[in-house]
Amino acid sequence: MKVAIIGATGFVGSAILNEISNRNHEITAIVRNPKSDDKTNWVKADVFNSEDLAEALKGNDVVINAYNSGWTNPNIYDDFIAGSKSIQQAVKKSGVKRFITIGGAGSLFVAPNVQAVDTPDFPKEYHAGASAARDYLNIIKEEKELDWTFFSPAFEMHAGITTGRTGKYRLGLENPVFDQNNRSILSVEDLAVVIADETENPKHHQVRFTAAY
Repeated sequence: MKVAIIGATGFVGSAILNEISNRNHEITAIVRNPKSDDKTNWVKADVFNSEDLAEALKGNDVVINAYNSGWTNPNIYDDFIAGSKSIQQAVKKSGVKRFITIGGAGSLFVAPNVQAVDTPDFPKEYHAGASAARDYLNIIKEEKELDWTFFSPAFEMHAGITTGRTGKYRLGLENPVFDQNNRSILSVEDLAVVIADETENPKHHQVRFTAAY
């Protein structure tokens, strides 16, 4: 397959790039600062310029969006919403129909009509970014032209997770997937496995889903 990955040098994007590359797909990596290697077509593009981004995406079978406006960015909310909407428009203009976008865990429902981002214990330092991802989920739910999928990671998905790549996971939709210790946890390497599996064998169409151990 021909796969475009937006944000391919980020924490999540680089893991997805590695997993997709190891499955021998043809990759176009859309980034601000291109690298150089024999296996990947690196392309510099601005996610806020939907016309140029659309050109970079043309000819691919699927677009995977791992864009993140930066957790330390004081304008994280507005930049995430603007960037995500621009990327969505670019995918439509490119003619690519299959679109997988990575959001946040904050929009998962932890009780009836209660999303994690709205609970008192939700970390304040992540609130703006999580709110942006939640609000973008509501935006993309209105998208009718693209065969889109929105993925919410597990609550615990960070560099400190030491399980590495196991290739194992359990799927969910609107609610977190918890293990026997009532933890929602997944390594970034296994997040990449989830996304690569969904790329190769699409099972979620115009819905959000999640995964954890």
